[in-house]
Amino acid sequence: MDIRTEKPEDLEAVRNLNIVAFGRENEANLVDRLRGIGSTFSFVAVQSYRIVGHLFFSLVTVEGKCSKNLSILGLAPVAVLPNYQRQGIGTLLIREGLKECGRSGVQAVVVLGHPDFYPRFGFIPASRKSLGCEYDVPDEAFMVLELESGALQDCSGTVKYRSEFSLCE
Repeated sequence: MDIRTEKPEDLEAVRNLNIVAFGRENEANLVDRLRGIGSTFSFVAVQSYRIVGHLFFSLVTVEGKCSKNLSILGLAPVAVLPNYQRQGIGTLLIREGLKECGRSGVQAVVVLGHPDFYPRFGFIPASRKSLGCEYDVPDEAFMVLELESGALQDCSGTVKYRSEFSLCE
């Protein structure tokens, strides 16, 4: 299994992967809209020359009190082809993606996801760091991970995703 940064020649395969994995075009369209925006990371999992997984990070903001220099990304979406699910590919993508974010100076990552899955990577409910989600979601489903210890110490407010997310529904 090879985890690497998405390349221009991967775009069609990544789009198709997201459609198949989610059973709809919403997430694929979201990735297409976000891809050209700065401060994004897109990773693929390749097995036997085939893209079988995809992970995307995009810039989020905090409406409230935070350092202007805070670099925080949202993790979404994560997709793995159905025949390759439950084999650790999503986990590998997330671990490698988080490492690369940390190496690139990202200080924290938020995720809206399953509260039984994301804590294995160190995510905790964002409310413990005085952060809320702009969407009406259960507290335990909106989580944050500090990649730089203490990055969120003097931060509080509502995390806002890019407007492209509102078109995803």
